[in-house]
Amino acid sequence: MKLEIISKYPVGSQHPTPLLFIHGMMHGAWCWDVHFLGYFAEHGFGAHAVNLRGHGNSEGRENLRWTRIADYVEDVVKAVRQLHSSPVLIGHSMGGFVIQKYLENHKAPGAVLLSSPSPSGLMPTILRIARRRPLAFAKANLTLSLLPVVATPQLAREAFFSPDFPDEELLTYWKQMEEESYMALLDMVALDRPKPARVKTPMLILGAARDNMLKPREIEAAAKAYNTRAEIIPDVAHNSMLEQHWQNVAERILGWLKEQLQLRSPNRKWQIERV
Repeated sequence: MKLEIISKYPVGSQHPTPLLFIHGMMHGAWCWDVHFLGYFAEHGFGAHAVNLRGHGNSEGRENLRWTRIADYVEDVVKAVRQLHSSPVLIGHSMGGFVIQKYLENHKAPGAVLLSSPSPSGLMPTILRIARRRPLAFAKANLTLSLLPVVATPQLAREAFFSPDFPDEELLTYWKQMEEESYMALLDMVALDRPKPARVKTPMLILGAARDNMLKPREIEAAAKAYNTRAEIIPDVAHNSMLEQHWQNVAERILGWLKEQLQLRSPNRKWQIERV
């Protein structure tokens, strides 16, 4: 299985621990490439974002509908093996769920869960979508496709962005959203939920105050499961890495990385590589 990885590196000295970013449902590595990869490369990290199978230019699109969370975990394993050392894992939404499953059987120097489901699963989110958009929800289940949930830019805004997010940027990101695995959704609802007792990796768990997909109490439940405390970032919605105040999120992650890895001063230049 060939996976596409987008990478940005600092010019000059580089911190020994790289970062691996994992996207959420209906997104791809592109969502990290807008702001986060460059930001963290400027601060001295090798920053890498993987397109999980069936996304972007990675293989596996023909079987995407039946892809399981366990398959995405295998993709993370393969991506980690391509890096020079074990990375800190940073996952958004489903990407954070995949990280939780990965950490059941693998070690990492740290992990950041950004607006990610708790180990109790996605059922509250599913019920929320069903109440808010019953027709789109019904169509998604009848077609085994998640695209009806974001069939228009306005639906994408409702799910992922703040009400005042600029229309032009919204349209740009909406056009890049793509099909997602229906089976992976079922895994996150009930079929393959994480087992926190197996996870020993230090975690930073962040939520978004404007999130319509995952409420602060659900982010707090995830933090409690991993014996840590949640932090809710104000003025951002679910796609906080793309929101107008994305830098507030990035700065919090950078601060935690410095504490966790005892890092030195950053190098503020970077270069790009695609695999």
